[in-house]
Amino acid sequence: MKKIILQKGKEKSLQRFHPWVFSGAVAKKDKTLADGDVVAVYNYDGQFMAVGHYHNSSTCVKIFSFEEVEPDEVFWREKVRQAVMLRRQLGLMDNPRTTCCRLVNGEGDYLPGLIVDWFDGNIVLQFHSYGMYLLRDLLVKIFIDLFGDKVHSIYDKSVATLPEVAGFEPVDECLYGSFDDVLVRENGIPYYIDIVNGQKTGFFLDQRESRKLVGEFSAGRKVLNLFCYTGGFSAYALANGATHVDSVDISKKAIEFVERNIAELGQEYLAKHTSYAENVFDFFEHTPDQSYDVIVLDPPAFAKHHKVKDQGVKGYRNLNRKAMQKVKPGGFLFTFSCSQAVSHDDFQTIVFSAAAMEGKRIRVLRHLEAGPDHPVDIFHPEGSYLKGLLVYVEK
Repeated sequence: MKKIILQKGKEKSLQRFHPWVFSGAVAKKDKTLADGDVVAVYNYDGQFMAVGHYHNSSTCVKIFSFEEVEPDEVFWREKVRQAVMLRRQLGLMDNPRTTCCRLVNGEGDYLPGLIVDWFDGNIVLQFHSYGMYLLRDLLVKIFIDLFGDKVHSIYDKSVATLPEVAGFEPVDECLYGSFDDVLVRENGIPYYIDIVNGQKTGFFLDQRESRKLVGEFSAGRKVLNLFCYTGGFSAYALANGATHVDSVDISKKAIEFVERNIAELGQEYLAKHTSYAENVFDFFEHTPDQSYDVIVLDPPAFAKHHKVKDQGVKGYRNLNRKAMQKVKPGGFLFTFSCSQAVSHDDFQTIVFSAAAMEGKRIRVLRHLEAGPDHPVDIFHPEGSYLKGLLVYVEK
């Protein structure tokens, strides 16, 4: 196995089981190392530390084992089996009311660089490392062996997530079976999933717990769902008795799915729902203040990297200020950030400062995060990317 030797004193993060090695910590490396290679990492004194996938980038090794192992088929099969077993223990497999979930959550399942989502027998693979991508055919075999004829299709959707590799041009493609319309249920709520053209793997599975909570707060209330994508929060609000729901997203294609999903929920809900295919800030301009009892603010990542964190913070603060203007006194705001560069403390400070600038008195009722099928390795806090707050707006 090829080797990397760390600089003196740079092994401390691995001693704490953090699953990344940064290029600045490397003293020596095998001259034949290539992107995707399996590499053993040693400290400066030659003591074994970990095994992972190498990539010539700032995060140069993603660790998948802190034991001296030869990662063969049996090794990878057991890793995947344990990830799936957790979802079974959570009651998320063979559940007719919830037919979609995350099967593998990267570092949270000790499989860095791999995301796998389950949509009622349709599996979507998303690779974030070339090393994991090289295991693609083996992973297809493993999932077919694990689920048998319950697997309708396996789709690789990694073009947007794979790092650059010289001479390699990935394509999104179906690797097994076929699919047409993909219809799933989440706590009994139906959703059509756009695997090929939708965002991420087709649906934001990480918001399942928060969608359910929005439903609990929606009875008898007027709800606004901003950056609504395919209407996840909107459907829960309507199904739980909202008097009316407005859904806003700049994507016309997303809005088409919103309306399709509301119709699938039940024709009686169509009269209680209005879609707006427009920019959220434009929507704010023609919407009177204090118009809604409940607002859901779930924007895309404004700060994917620390280099743009300051700009992202300003964007989140401005959005939250605008949203607070539209909440009625005594209303509720569900506000989120999925930016890794923005910590939980950062985000609470953003919401605090937005309230102060608007002269709003708010109270935090709950801290929100991804569901349990998105586990976070305790030694890799960066994996807790989704953070949110449910706040009560007093005035």
